[in-house]
Amino acid sequence: MDTIFALASARGRAGVAVIRVSGPAAFEAARILTRVALPIERQVALRKIMLGSEVLDEGLLLLFGAERSFTGEPVAEFQIHGSIAVTAAVLRALSGIEGLRPAGPGEFTRRALQNGRLDLAQVEALADLIDAETEAQRRQAVRVLSGHIGQRVEAWRGRLLRAAALIEATIDFVDEDVPVDVEPEVRGLIEVLLSEMKKEISASVGAERVRQGFEVAIVGAPNAGKSTLLNALAGRDAAITSEVAGTTRDVIEVRMDIRGLPVTLLDTAGLRDTEDVVEGIGIARAKDRAAQADLRVFLLETPEEILPLMKREGDIVILGKADLHGDTDALSVSGKTGQGLDKLVELIGSNLSGRYDGESLLIRERQRLSLMNAVDSLTVALGWLSGYDSRVELVAESLRAASRSLDMLIGRIGVEDVLGEIFSSFCIGK
Repeated sequence: MDTIFALASARGRAGVAVIRVSGPAAFEAARILTRVALPIERQVALRKIMLGSEVLDEGLLLLFGAERSFTGEPVAEFQIHGSIAVTAAVLRALSGIEGLRPAGPGEFTRRALQNGRLDLAQVEALADLIDAETEAQRRQAVRVLSGHIGQRVEAWRGRLLRAAALIEATIDFVDEDVPVDVEPEVRGLIEVLLSEMKKEISASVGAERVRQGFEVAIVGAPNAGKSTLLNALAGRDAAITSEVAGTTRDVIEVRMDIRGLPVTLLDTAGLRDTEDVVEGIGIARAKDRAAQADLRVFLLETPEEILPLMKREGDIVILGKADLHGDTDALSVSGKTGQGLDKLVELIGSNLSGRYDGESLLIRERQRLSLMNAVDSLTVALGWLSGYDSRVELVAESLRAASRSLDMLIGRIGVEDVLGEIFSSFCIGK
C-alpha cells in the first residue's frame, strides 16, 4: 500500500501547521527529512526538517505505531511553522521521496475504516463532527464517533446469533440429542430485538433533524412584518422590507443556532388572493415550504385574523408589530423594537427540543434504512415461527437476513457504493 501525506490543518497562514504521513514508509520519510535518529513513538521531539543541505524549518516530530495510530498504519506527524511558504516547502520535500504520494479527500479516514479502527457509522459521525455548527450537532456526532452504534449492534447480533444457533441446531442435528422445543426462547429473543430496534427507529427521526437542521416558517398576510421579524431574529438585513404589499416573492432562508439546535428560518410570501402571476408563484411556494417545515410561526395582525393555511399542533401563533398595539393578552413581537423576541426564540427552542430526546444513535437515512430492513426480516422470522415445524429453514434464513442488515449498518458488508459519496465530503488531510 502507498504511503500518503497531506496537510492536516487548515490551509493558509497560521501559527502552526500539521502535516500527516501515513503508511509503511512513514517512519522512513521522517528519517529522510530529519537526518537524525527517530524519537520514541508517541514522544514529541524537536527536529530540523531538511531538503538536501537546506533547512526548510524546525518543528516537532511525533510518531505513532500502527497499533496506536488513527489510520491503523505507521504515522508521522510534523508540526511546523504555519506559513504558506514553509508548508509548501515541506510538502514538496515529501513528494520527492520514493513511495510517497499526496492523499485524496478522506483517505486517512478511509484507511482507518479499512484497517478496522473505525466502523462506517463512526466514519459518518466524523464527517458530521467536522461539519457541526451547533452544540447539539457536536454532542450527537461525538456520541456516535465514540462507537456507541457499533456496541449496540454487537449486542443485537449476539442475540441474533443465539436465536440462529438454536434454529440451526434443529435443522442440522434433528436426529441427535438436542433440544427440539426452542421456539419459546427464539420467539422471546426476536420480540425483544424488535422492541429495541423499533424504539431506535422511532427516535431516529428527531436525531436526523438535528443533523440536517430544523426548518421554521414564518407565515402571515402581506405587510404583517414577517421580513422585519426575520431580520431582527437574524441580527442583519437578510430580507428586503417595504411598505408595499407583496415585496417578498420567494422564500428567504436564514440559518440560526437556537438552544444549540440548527434552525433555518423561512421568510415566506404574504398569504392572500392575487392576480399577479409572479406573486402567485411566491404564495404557492410559501404554502409548500410551510407545509414541509417542522414548525410554523403564524404572525397575525389581530387575534381574530384567519390565514388561508391550516394550523397544526405545536404551531406558534403571535401578534406582529407589538410597538403599534396596546396591551394585549396575546403573545406579541416587534421586529423594530425587539419586544417579545426573546420569548419567541424561547418558544421555538422549547418546541424543537421536545422533538429530540438525545438518545437515538441513528443520525443518517442510510443507517435508519438498514435497521428498518433488519426489523422487516425479524418480523418475517416471527411470522414463519408460527408455523415452526414446517418452516424452520425460512426462520433461519430470515435471521441471517437481519444479521446482514446489521452488518451493512456498521459497514462490514455492502458499503462500496456509499464510500465515494461519504469521503467526497471530507477535506484532504482527514
